[in-house]
Amino acid sequence: MGSQIIQGQFWGRRAKDWATIQEQTGNAGYEYALQHLQLSGATKLLDVGCGSGLFSSMAIAAGADVTGIDASEPLIEQAKERAPSATFLSGEMEDLPFADNAFDVVCGFNSFQYAADSSNAFLQARRVLKESGKLVTMIWGNKEDCEAASYLKAVGSLLPPSPPGAGGPFALSENRLLERIMEDAGFKIIRQDDVDAVWDYLDADTAIKGLISAGPVAKAIEHAGFDAVIDAITHAIQPYVQANGHVVYHNKFRVVIAE
Repeated sequence: MGSQIIQGQFWGRRAKDWATIQEQTGNAGYEYALQHLQLSGATKLLDVGCGSGLFSSMAIAAGADVTGIDASEPLIEQAKERAPSATFLSGEMEDLPFADNAFDVVCGFNSFQYAADSSNAFLQARRVLKESGKLVTMIWGNKEDCEAASYLKAVGSLLPPSPPGAGGPFALSENRLLERIMEDAGFKIIRQDDVDAVWDYLDADTAIKGLISAGPVAKAIEHAGFDAVIDAITHAIQPYVQANGHVVYHNKFRVVIAE
């Protein structure tokens, strides 16, 4: 069973809210990647787990020829609206439907940690990369550096028990696991940084709409019910409500560039 079967059923249930609110919380990592990739019109880029296409649209603006793939068909539909000049398709990150040596750059922003087998996902990324190509991966930083871990913990308490080795937000973050899996797949890491990412929502209602658009929350809603999840998230965000009504989380995303 691949990651598309596991994840595709949950991501995208609130695709519009993901596209308009939540996906932009990764902007710091997207901008970091673009700063170091130096894309051009000759760059063929694959965005794995492209979501609703925000990074893909930024890569197009930088000149790249972009293809995006995601497990969720509703998110792919949002991506097509956002970046109509790109090629988007729904599919499996552990069995990429592309030829060997097809891309100059492969990116995966908060996607590889949700693979059923992350090693398989990275081997697929290596297969479709040209010999001189680069891989960019973004995952969460360590839990203690991410205030949003408190919201994820509240949601996690409402999820059914996960099978051993199941993917999740912090599945690759601790003990240099991401880097070791990448190196085992044949990549050489050339740059790695924990990037500050501030999530700033206009108000509590906007924060809740954004936070419940993520796949793990959809799974929690299916298991525990909508009201229970909303109550848990409403309580979890209270320490992060500012005097002006904004909800602000300070987090870190780990961005790794390899070849």
